Amino acid sequence: MTVQPNTPHVPRHPDRLREGYDRMVRAAGVDGRFIRRRSARVHVIEAGDGPPVVQLHGNNTSSLSHLMLLEHMPRARSYLVDRPGFGLSDPDPFPRNGLRRWAVAFLDEVLDELGLGAAVLAGASGGGSWSVWYALDRPERVRGLVLVGSVPLLPGARIPAGIRLMATPLLGGFLGRTVKPGRRTLLRLMSSMGEGDTILRYPDLFASLLDAAHDPVATAADTAEFRALLSPFGVRSGARIRPDELRRLPVPTLMIWGDRDPVVPVADAQAAADLIPNARLEVLPAGHVPQLGNPARVAELMEGFTRSCVPS
Repeated sequence: MTVQPNTPHVPRHPDRLREGYDRMVRAAGVDGRFIRRRSARVHVIEAGDGPPVVQLHGNNTSSLSHLMLLEHMPRARSYLVDRPGFGLSDPDPFPRNGLRRWAVAFLDEVLDELGLGAAVLAGASGGGSWSVWYALDRPERVRGLVLVGSVPLLPGARIPAGIRLMATPLLGGFLGRTVKPGRRTLLRLMSSMGEGDTILRYPDLFASLLDAAHDPVATAADTAEFRALLSPFGVRSGARIRPDELRRLPVPTLMIWGDRDPVVPVADAQAAADLIPNARLEVLPAGHVPQLGNPARVAELMEGFTRSCVPS
């Protein structure tokens, strides 16, 4: 893996985080590199050989949370993209207004820099929101859509109280600067997402989440994105994924859900799948992050779906 130093004017991720990230990528036997969009760099992990699938991680994490999938899907070309400010990517201020348009433009640039005219998009949690937005706005560039775990902007979503607090003016900024969770707090958070046991199977990933919680770049990105998505009264109207949008989602869609996902329960996931013209829901024994407990099965589903989306 080649890790280039940040340019001096761009806030740096802490050395500890970057070194731990580098160790995990090397141990997985895969490659990472930076691509550039405007003045900011985006870090991408690449592996496999086959049709392309671009994977977008959720909030409070990075592409490392998808790393365990790569050994199980060699027949697809995976691109794990660190979203702005997360993982090793440079920060880029999330706009309070127009986040959806900004996220679509971000993915346009990423696909262009990767040389991909079209690809399958696989988004987890908040990354799933970005993937749905992009599929709605750029269907010609999306061969298929995979939602890995619940998407918090779907109808029926239950936004966790801690995230709603992060979106509150003044209080959210104060919490982001001063509350740095330790091991016990992070484990409680993962337990509330139905993944308290499974995260312990990945001690390096758990350590990376702790490092990210103490990374001012990543915590600022988290706070900024939550504020762009949420007001004290709920999801901002411009960000919400509405039922009528699901009815016109034009690409094949695979939804991989945990039977204990607390953000969008299975019944609401099935209701969303019923609205999408060409959708399939697969339910696994899991919480909000199904790849933690089922890496081989999630990879098998994703690889098979990606290959099925190759134009004949």
